[in-house]
Amino acid sequence: MELLAAAFSAACAVDHDSSTSESDARDSAAGHLPGSESSSTPGNGATPEECPALADSPTTLTEALQRIHPIPADSWRNLIEQIGLLYQEYRDKSTLQEIETRRQQDAEIQANTPGSPASEEMDGEEEEEEDEEEAEGLASPPERKALPQICLLSNPHSRFNLWQDLPEIRSSGVLDMLQPEEIKLQEAMFELVTSEASYYKSLSLLVSHFMENERLKKILHPSEAHILFSNVLDVMAVSERFLLELERRMEENVVISDVCDIVHHYAANDFSVYITYVSNQTYQERTYKQLLQEKAAFRELIAQLELDPKCRGLPLSSFLILPFQRITRLKLLVQNILKRVEERSERECTASDAHRELELVVKACNEGVRKMSRTEQMISIQKKMEFKIKSVPIISHSRWLLKQGELQQMSGPKTSRTLRTKKLFQEIYLFLFNDLLVICRQIPGDKYQVFDSAPRGLLRVEELEDQGQTLANVFILRLLENADDREATYMLKASSQSEMKRWMTSLAPNRRTKFVSFTSRLLDCPQVQCVHPYVAQQPDELTLELADILNILDKTEDGWIFGERLHDQERGWFPSNTTEEILNPKIRSQNLKECFRVHKMDDPQRSQNKDRRKLGSRNRQ
Repeated sequence: MELLAAAFSAACAVDHDSSTSESDARDSAAGHLPGSESSSTPGNGATPEECPALADSPTTLTEALQRIHPIPADSWRNLIEQIGLLYQEYRDKSTLQEIETRRQQDAEIQANTPGSPASEEMDGEEEEEEDEEEAEGLASPPERKALPQICLLSNPHSRFNLWQDLPEIRSSGVLDMLQPEEIKLQEAMFELVTSEASYYKSLSLLVSHFMENERLKKILHPSEAHILFSNVLDVMAVSERFLLELERRMEENVVISDVCDIVHHYAANDFSVYITYVSNQTYQERTYKQLLQEKAAFRELIAQLELDPKCRGLPLSSFLILPFQRITRLKLLVQNILKRVEERSERECTASDAHRELELVVKACNEGVRKMSRTEQMISIQKKMEFKIKSVPIISHSRWLLKQGELQQMSGPKTSRTLRTKKLFQEIYLFLFNDLLVICRQIPGDKYQVFDSAPRGLLRVEELEDQGQTLANVFILRLLENADDREATYMLKASSQSEMKRWMTSLAPNRRTKFVSFTSRLLDCPQVQCVHPYVAQQPDELTLELADILNILDKTEDGWIFGERLHDQERGWFPSNTTEEILNPKIRSQNLKECFRVHKMDDPQRSQNKDRRKLGSRNRQ
């Protein structure tokens, strides 16, 4: 948050009318909003005071609500029932639209920026007509990695409606009454409702098609069925009540007054069922894998059920993970609403309250998953350790593993003769916990002999300058106070540049990185968006979802990036080929401003009256 606050004052200097943010992507992909390019319509956020022509026109939400009749209950219910996409498809299509929109915006900024490679190539094309084909190839936007192919992107029969495309909305005349920003807010609230309907549809299929299958009931022991499906019936019951509340709100008026008050109520009182379900995820995944490996009847039946057209080619595992995906996505949908509502308004308060409650639920879900897996992991590590020094208790409720792996320790004097010997380095093994470093040597029997340790807060790292191939990827690790209560220094060699940087980042997380330090502005960071999902393979890695936006804090020449995800400030490493850079500075600036606004509202200690100017001056001191 300190970095975001430091960036905020500088970000505000960038054009406030930029609409190329994460929350804008869905709006832009849907097409231009009515009136958004009209010369007689003021820009986003214009008020009657700023534009007198608006003073007598019904542009406010209150006036629109007074003039529009309620939407027929049957009409809305039919729309919900006709949603043809399972939640997995709905979610993928929405995020792919966000990605493609940012790609188009980046291509536009390159083509329109004087002096950019694209514009220079286009000038060259005009001067040298004989090289037309070559110039056209050079002038085209940078080639992007292909997105995952999803058939429903080109399927005219799939229903993925926008609020403004509903017949009731078009016939009501409301699109001529509301400002473009209010229309975008309506779309954000509408997406929350329709995506909940799609989610409920997928949950119902999980229960009716898989869980309640009579043949499956006979194959599974009751304890296995309980672990596999957990409390999904409770989750579905809550989703059904939640959806009915949202439907009733939609039926009140074609212009949606608010949905975040409903979200807040359910997040505070009913969404604990998600915590129970998600906390079981570790055992659920293990049980599912064991059943596939050990029970042929289970494996064959599941394969048969997955082939049913109802499943749209989606595996059972994609249905089992739905509740975790939904609760995290719901938080992002509320974030998009929070970015759209008027500042210091009642709707901002309800959106902020809803987001804060959802944040608590998501954190509890994450902690539930981590607690289960961490406890088992710590027990396993403790059993493998043999202490050559004074024993250190490994298992603790407040301790977890951050990184483990093999490095090479340099031994002997740094002379030209020893550099030529094969015994210059010897293998050691490190276990890095959130509060402790344990240094070992691997011994027969899959055991580790501990010969040194130090609190994590007393570690310092230093990268060696390039000293040739022998000392490539070597760094210095200093223990200010080791197991013998003295300072110790280790010269360690990693297998690659990325592995070296990952160890250095984990050992000393507060060190300056390539793109940011605690004294630099976060606005200067490059940004990337995720175009291919990635599942973390090690504790220091970050799991990425499609359309995630991240600030780049560091990167390596061999294809790894250390980044911070904007929507939750989680940091970690990920392969660079799963992302692509956001080139448009206006998009990057808008992303930062929206991120800061969301998380500022989540801080109950921060007064709403502490505006941008105060935050900027405080960080300049």
